[in-house]
Amino acid sequence: MQFTKNTSKGKFLSLGFVLKILIAIFIIIFGFILINQINLPAPVKQIEKILPNENFKTIK
Repeated sequence: MQFTKNTSKGKFLSLGFVLKILIAIFIIIFGFILINQINLPAPVKQIEKILPNENFKTIK
């Protein structure tokens, strides 16, 4: 019995490789959908800061 070492993969787009890519894409899309479903409340407090006039400079 003679053993041979197969050093090349043969087909680049094998079934296992395609399945791994499809599963990764599915997980990413599912994650975006879940994050989009979270409703975060909008801030209610108005932020207003009065700047004194001495901070402004006129440029000619």
